[in-house]
Amino acid sequence: MKTIDTDIKSNTFASVYLLYGEERYLKRQYKDKLANAILPADDTMNRSSFDGKDVKPAEVIDLAETLPFFAERRLLILTGSGLMKSGGEELSDYMKNIPPFTYFLFVEDEVDKRSKLYKSVKAAGRVVEFPRQTQAVLSKWILMRLKKENKQITETALHSFLQAVGDDMDYIEKELEKLLCYTMGKDSIEDSDIADICVFPVTNHIFDMINAMAERNPTKTLSYYYELLALKEAPMRILFLIVRQFRILMMVKELAGASSAEIASKVGIPPFTVKKDLMQAKSFSKERLKEAFFDCGETEEAVKSGRLGDRLGVELLLVRYSTP
Repeated sequence: MKTIDTDIKSNTFASVYLLYGEERYLKRQYKDKLANAILPADDTMNRSSFDGKDVKPAEVIDLAETLPFFAERRLLILTGSGLMKSGGEELSDYMKNIPPFTYFLFVEDEVDKRSKLYKSVKAAGRVVEFPRQTQAVLSKWILMRLKKENKQITETALHSFLQAVGDDMDYIEKELEKLLCYTMGKDSIEDSDIADICVFPVTNHIFDMINAMAERNPTKTLSYYYELLALKEAPMRILFLIVRQFRILMMVKELAGASSAEIASKVGIPPFTVKKDLMQAKSFSKERLKEAFFDCGETEEAVKSGRLGDRLGVELLLVRYSTP
């Protein structure tokens, strides 16, 4: 990200940029910042955007070869093309011969670093990854946002907020806006404000539901399940998230003793959720987790084959693993 800021400040740009990663908020911010620095947003004659996987490389190359109209630069923005994973061979060869007046900006969720296009882009320009941010970075960002609004937040409230909403900056932004409106007239945001107004992600309900299963409390477990159904979550989507959480618990249990950063990196979870997952994993033996993982697969197969209704199938699974 610093390299992009430096390029913008110096008004000197690489011929091609690739922005990729899970953090959509930052990726979108830097896409707009970089694009507008290379070429004004209102220059529709020289700025072309391609969204989705239907992009035709030949059409892109034709535009790239076209001289800009009363401007020094032509900008081509390709978002979500999937070409960094497959089908980018034609553009890969072109990356070696980009005209001096043409600039490419690729924006992707995922890339294959073994692909020919990825290697060509890396050789010809800049590749910047936007991963999920750490709790420290998110805390700093939230505090800066609140400072602009002359608003403070208690340390416990900030911790509760991050634990509740996770590490998706788009979601954090939305919940922050709600908090600011709700606390208008107050100088500080407190725990009670967060509890009153924030809508917690579905994954929080799944975590709490599995906690209830560990406590062998079927009533509490089913209560969380019915809440998710009331929120219009499909039973098979709920089952998918249960499987995902069991998989996380199996992995963190195997890695117990390693640092939080190492566990987070290997499992693919935010560092600040590691402690909670480790505590939850202690409530299940390895055998119990493997058994539950297997039974989830059996439930999915029974539903897909029509032998069991989806809502009832998940409900029976929950009862089986929450009953003392």
